[in-house]
Amino acid sequence: MNKKTLSVITLPLLSILMLCWSCSVKEQYQETNKTLIPLPNEVSWTNDHFSVEGELALWYEDDHLEGVAQHFVATVAKYIKINANKGVGPGKGGIIITLSSDLPITEEGYRLSVKKKGIVVEAPTPAGIHYGLGTLAQLLYFNHQEKERWAIPTCTIDDAPRFAWRGLMLDESRHFFGKKKVKELLDLMALHKLNKFHWHLTDEPAWRIAITAYPNLTSIGSKGSWSDPESPPEFYTQEDIREIVSYAAARHIDVIPEIDMPGHASAANLAYPEFSGGGNAEHPAFTFHPGKEETYAYLSTILREIASLFPAGYIHLGGDEVHFANKQWANDPAVRSLMQREGLQDLKAVEYYFLKRMADTVRALGKKVLGWDEIATAGLDKNNAAVMWWRHDKPEVLKDALSGGYKTVLCPRIPMYFDFVQHDTHQYGRRWDGFGDIAKVYGFPDSLQISLESNSNVIGIQSCLWTERVATNERFDFMLWPRLSAMSEAAWTRKEEKSYKQFLQRLKSFYQVYDKYGLQYFNVFEPEQTPEPTGNEGPAWQLNHKKQ
Repeated sequence: MNKKTLSVITLPLLSILMLCWSCSVKEQYQETNKTLIPLPNEVSWTNDHFSVEGELALWYEDDHLEGVAQHFVATVAKYIKINANKGVGPGKGGIIITLSSDLPITEEGYRLSVKKKGIVVEAPTPAGIHYGLGTLAQLLYFNHQEKERWAIPTCTIDDAPRFAWRGLMLDESRHFFGKKKVKELLDLMALHKLNKFHWHLTDEPAWRIAITAYPNLTSIGSKGSWSDPESPPEFYTQEDIREIVSYAAARHIDVIPEIDMPGHASAANLAYPEFSGGGNAEHPAFTFHPGKEETYAYLSTILREIASLFPAGYIHLGGDEVHFANKQWANDPAVRSLMQREGLQDLKAVEYYFLKRMADTVRALGKKVLGWDEIATAGLDKNNAAVMWWRHDKPEVLKDALSGGYKTVLCPRIPMYFDFVQHDTHQYGRRWDGFGDIAKVYGFPDSLQISLESNSNVIGIQSCLWTERVATNERFDFMLWPRLSAMSEAAWTRKEEKSYKQFLQRLKSFYQVYDKYGLQYFNVFEPEQTPEPTGNEGPAWQLNHKKQ
């Protein structure tokens, strides 16, 4: 056979072999990606494996990585034994984590390199290492072979989040869930690379955080819930708060407290009625009193204790729905005197005056203000305040916030309020102009008619679990999962990398993680066969039904 004939035969054969290899890698990529939520942004798979049998060693040199290493070891301890060691490491056969400023990625980005001889995670910050190890934890979990054997596909992953703010809000005023459930939630948030836990601790039904200077806030104000105004006091002590904040910090999650004002203050006003600005029959004692200097001193003392408990850079002041029940202000002598003295033309101006005073207090405490989108027109300093856009039916408010230069978190009721139903067959939960099913959650925020990547004031997205109709752990799980998994990918993965169809394929495999945690989740693949936990559809809570 001459060389010419050989070349004619060899070239097609090589092409076929290359095509087969390419298909193999592509299939491996698709199969392996069934395990990863949220989906990494850049993945290059190679046709090999890193094999593990028995114990695995992890090495780090920088002291700043000790906490990240120990957290990873604890996270995977249920299914693989890993020892964390300080030092250079043997160079092969284990995991090396290292800080590197040379990577062309953001602070929370990372590079995960899985090679046949070992695994390396590099990042510019400990947070990036944390997220890289989080991806590795999923690879380890889903590539268990048998007994103490794992085979991790070789790859290089260059990854970084789409948005800096990837949040979840939990309302515990209406129903209280406690430390164990909150810690489980933080674990699951960390698994999904979420980094902001917005904690709604005060509202009409109850005040859920101990304040040393004002003990009646919990001895009186924490009684009852939305569904049972006679239930005994439930709240977090300051030691509880420190414990949960520390627990979250180990998972690179900031805890942002919300102390609602000047409205939604009924529980606080039950405890200390001298600071009440009144309300109405539907919302008794709804507001703090804006015309008394004593009110500002009272709230400043509370915020001082809050600031000492929460190291995050923000305190959320609410600022929403004040008009629901502030009409008594108009006839209050102290408020009328305030309006005359400060040149305030109407009750909206009084509301804004109050918010500016409290924003000054927050700034003096070294924090920035967060508020619902009503604060976008309050005239707060854009350098010291950020807005959460929640009214999906008011896109003009979002435009006001962005044009005003406010950093803005996108959390509109539809699809990001998870107290809304998620399927047509569901009986409990809210509906308004539709509801927030998982497809809408996954498609957010690209469904908005604004340019996101070019607008630096959009800092992220957040889902919110209001709990009027969520009183049990089973209902809690059902409303969050799997929508929060979809939201995590919407927050982390770039628009061009997202595919709802492929996400659903990965979600099927990911259900085993939910099962491992014992979650009572909604099965989107068998919607009519998934039992819906009761949603507490009773009469609206009323403060004047509570024990006095």
